[in-house]
Amino acid sequence: MRKLFLLFFTILLSLFTFSQSPETFTSSEIFQQIKKLNVLASVLYIAAHPDDENNSLLPYFAKDKLYRTAYLSLTRGDGGQNLIGDEQGIELGMIRTEELLAARKIDGAEQYFTRAYEFGFSKNAQEALQIWGREKILSDVVWVIRKYQPDVIIKRFPPDKRAGHGHHAASAILADEAFEAAADPNKFPEQFQYGVKPWQAKRILWNTYNFGGNNTTSEDQLKIDIGGYNALIGKSYGELGGEARTMHKSQGEGRPQRRGESYEYFVTTGGSVAKNSLMDGIVTDWKRITGGEKIETMIDDIISNYNLAQPDLSIPALVKLYQSIKGLPESNWRNKKLDEVQKIIIECSGLFVTATSSQSQVVQGGELKINFVLNKRENVNASLKNIRVENFDSSIALSLPTNQNINIDKTIPVADDKKISQPYWLVYPMQGGTFDVRDQTLIGKAWNDPPFEASFVINIDGEDFIINRAVQYRYIDPVRGDTYEPIPVLPKVELKYIKDNFISLNKKPVKVEESVKINSEKKEELKIKQNVSKNYNWKITSPDAANVGRGDKIAEIFTPVSKEINTTEEISATAKMGDAVYDSYTKVIAYNHIPTITYFPKATANLIDLDIKIIGKKIGYIIGAGDKVPEALEAMGYEVTYLNEADITDDNLKQYDAIITGIRAYNLYEYLSDKNDVLMRYVKNGGNMIVQYMKSNQVGNKNITVGPYPFKISSGSRITEEDAKVNFLLPDNPALNYPNKITEKDFDGWVQERSTYQATTLDSHYETPIGMHDTGEEQSNGSLAIAKYGKGNFVYASLVFFRELPAGVPGAYRLMANLIGLPKNE
Repeated sequence: MRKLFLLFFTILLSLFTFSQSPETFTSSEIFQQIKKLNVLASVLYIAAHPDDENNSLLPYFAKDKLYRTAYLSLTRGDGGQNLIGDEQGIELGMIRTEELLAARKIDGAEQYFTRAYEFGFSKNAQEALQIWGREKILSDVVWVIRKYQPDVIIKRFPPDKRAGHGHHAASAILADEAFEAAADPNKFPEQFQYGVKPWQAKRILWNTYNFGGNNTTSEDQLKIDIGGYNALIGKSYGELGGEARTMHKSQGEGRPQRRGESYEYFVTTGGSVAKNSLMDGIVTDWKRITGGEKIETMIDDIISNYNLAQPDLSIPALVKLYQSIKGLPESNWRNKKLDEVQKIIIECSGLFVTATSSQSQVVQGGELKINFVLNKRENVNASLKNIRVENFDSSIALSLPTNQNINIDKTIPVADDKKISQPYWLVYPMQGGTFDVRDQTLIGKAWNDPPFEASFVINIDGEDFIINRAVQYRYIDPVRGDTYEPIPVLPKVELKYIKDNFISLNKKPVKVEESVKINSEKKEELKIKQNVSKNYNWKITSPDAANVGRGDKIAEIFTPVSKEINTTEEISATAKMGDAVYDSYTKVIAYNHIPTITYFPKATANLIDLDIKIIGKKIGYIIGAGDKVPEALEAMGYEVTYLNEADITDDNLKQYDAIITGIRAYNLYEYLSDKNDVLMRYVKNGGNMIVQYMKSNQVGNKNITVGPYPFKISSGSRITEEDAKVNFLLPDNPALNYPNKITEKDFDGWVQERSTYQATTLDSHYETPIGMHDTGEEQSNGSLAIAKYGKGNFVYASLVFFRELPAGVPGAYRLMANLIGLPKNE
């Protein structure tokens, strides 16, 4: 059933197939790019998360006003929930990074990040700034501003409670501070050695809004209609915004494509006040560059003489324009416009240039076969002079024929010390709430540069141009067709534990297995070493781990010997081959709407000494929005069966000791509401049902029907402090006593948060055995609500079992066992 669930999402996402195929542009799109050459203005939009950006405003800036436009997201969205799979944490952050990049391809903006980790919902900005390190993230925002040099900075949120999230408010606070700090030569002067200089934007504004029941707009604010239609694109900016927003698929952010008038409002919070336009008082054409007036005239002539049917006729004038811009004094805008003109020349010439391989991956010390393809599809004067990639540098004197494919094949060696394709922000362990990035020049970038990049030197009309192309894996997919993907560099040796959590149940020995994969063709001695954080707590029976062969598995027996119980310790493994040490494995994340992601988690697992009793054996599990709870249940000793709609019948359910729904299942499947009477008969006849958190009270446009008695869910009721004190309000309640005695210690070591989307407005039949609160707030009791119904029990659990069980928190296992084993009501 789980495979069917994942297949459903695969089919759904395949409707939005992503391919890294070489970009192509229509003549009207090229014309739009030529018009943009005359605009020298830039906007930087700042907020906290993927999906915080204003998706209709960005394409208006980029494609109507023709500003250089970018979005700076402080985080990568690591701490949210995932609606399309079970990836969490840094894996979800990588997915959302690629979703942002996919959105930017639609709206025409650029994408940047800071080092901040999205650690989950935060109720105030000070908490976020403290966890991230205020000065560290401020320095990142300043760095991006100094590199990008925006004329105008726009914040999505206010710096107070109206922002609705501590991260939101913190993004506004940091944006305001960075607006001034970026211009101060005494702030972060260590950045200047990398080529940046102090930069003062003209103004910073707040893009006010009316959503979530909070209207911060007013008619005395700067008001702009962004709902226009772009005939060159054939869409309005609301339509483009809907397309871009819908790329946030892991968050379920599909949105309509809007048409008609649409107004955005702005308040200046720093710098000179904008009265009539965002660019009031800013020179936005070539007059801002010394000697630029003649450039504007040249561009106007190219626009006037542009032939939509034959864009190649503009190449001679474009080459002269390129040469003239190259002669201007060095500046940010001069360099940006040079890149833009070169891109337009390549597009007008119809040049198709790729570097691809039939290999989906390469290994350190191996080799890479590359196929270089060129096709000059318009009758222009162009010749190939050189191709360079890694240690291959070939001088070629080849006049390119019109509309004929030129194929050049080359196999290049891959260096033994070639860096593996680890995302740059994951190379080193996190420090508190931030990623540890030790290369200043990488900060702000969305992703790594490609591991292999080919540079083609092509002469067009007497001018040499360098065209850079990532070397990509190309294959023909029977559904997606011509498909291009990144080529990752793999380590010579990989180590991986076969499970994330190895549990010793009640002091019994536990078998710990890890797999060894040798990617290198060379035969060398390999030695494996295990590391346990508290080695004295365990007796380890280990085979000789020397001279392990290719594809072997190593099994070791761990027996707890400590008097301590309910503990979690990390185990890790390293492998030594020659002088090199290896400690990771390859993990691939693949969804059709984004490029395939490859990264290298460390070879670690949790070793759990768990004192637990379980009642019942068989669990029926209804998968929700993707979680790893079922695996944890199986590790506890339960038999888990995945259920779908057809399985929800009286006869079928009676075989199970408990039915559990995954996170957000009720928000995904209308049939759960439709079959609430069947599920409640199961409970009435003696079954236990546990509903993990729901995000809202609705499924689609319908109200959810759940449980034997009514209750409501509040999106604003959650406990975000993972160490919040838990008060036992009903200490004699079976959930806290049977079959495991729950104590305060069972709430030690929780990660990220305690509960989310708690139950409110509860019917009097519900009991709430525990209460908790975040700092400075009143106690809330809706994290665990239990109602007796007939012979059985119904439980709504907003406690974040979906985070705590995979993290190996012993108390979460024990409490879940109690909920499954709630005694029958005779």
